[in-house]
Amino acid sequence: MSSIPLPIARSTHTAAMSALSFLHSQLFVTPAIPTYDFKDQTIIITGANRGIGLEAARHLLRLNAKKVILGVRSVKAGQDAAENLERSTGRTGAVQVEELDMASHLSVKAFAGRMDQLDRLDAVLLNAGMYTHTFTKADGFETHLTVNVINTLFLALLLLPTLKRGPGPEKPRISFVSSDRHVMFNLPEWKEDRPFEVLSDEKRARMPERYMISKLMLILLAREMAIHVDGSDLIINSFTPGYCESGLINDIKGPTRWVLSLLKKATARTTEVGGRTLVAAIVPWPESHGKYLNDSCIDESALSSFVRSEEGEQAQRKLWKDLLKILEQREPAILSS
Repeated sequence: MSSIPLPIARSTHTAAMSALSFLHSQLFVTPAIPTYDFKDQTIIITGANRGIGLEAARHLLRLNAKKVILGVRSVKAGQDAAENLERSTGRTGAVQVEELDMASHLSVKAFAGRMDQLDRLDAVLLNAGMYTHTFTKADGFETHLTVNVINTLFLALLLLPTLKRGPGPEKPRISFVSSDRHVMFNLPEWKEDRPFEVLSDEKRARMPERYMISKLMLILLAREMAIHVDGSDLIINSFTPGYCESGLINDIKGPTRWVLSLLKKATARTTEVGGRTLVAAIVPWPESHGKYLNDSCIDESALSSFVRSEEGEQAQRKLWKDLLKILEQREPAILSS
């Protein structure tokens, strides 16, 4: 099976993805229906019981994936999603539901341990995430950081041995679902001694910004992970699906909810179209290693000026070191594999 190339965006804008470029993508760009043949492949999708994760699973079943594993917090919701997928695709026995609570590193370790029993793992779509303005903690850190960043990277690193030993003809892939709204904020906290602890200080937390900040951190860490993992063995990238119909803003209240709801009505992509971008991100194209995808194209110009700056590179390395200190307390020598 040969890989098919993803397009590289020929963008002329050099600044961060502006409001105009966001609107252009939302209103005038429709990512193509994926056509790559995933025959014989096993793929994990986290947060796949609804929204764009569910639609990505539907596309993958249509594209002949042998097994699609839904990593979900609620097994009942996952089973309902599996039944929905089987009815709509006519594929029975191809969907596997596994419990995974991204707010708990113990759940993440248990999930990765079960996945280690797979004969083959070809791709992982790290889609699970949260968005709220309420400050809470999980696993000792502010919950956005735990769910969207720390445990997402933890799971990616734990799954590396399983991915690398697979007998598939194509390189295995890990793709992180980020957000184009990472362009809205920088990250001055990276200069602190322990940025994750600083960002978990309730008195200093700017919760209306936190979702976007967490996605910015995810992009930086995905890029750094790609540096530390040999691109000849694995493909790692991150991407934005755009603003899509989903339950993402269900926990947001007040004026922000009103604005986002209006924006969704005016510009949002359907969940099916959003699902296309997830599938495009795990097409085995080596050139996407360490890159960022926008509108299902490699488009580094859509990254914020901070991410593309020298300061952004410094922040990236600093966050990676701080993250590894956290993760090595849970799994010593986590990068040894």
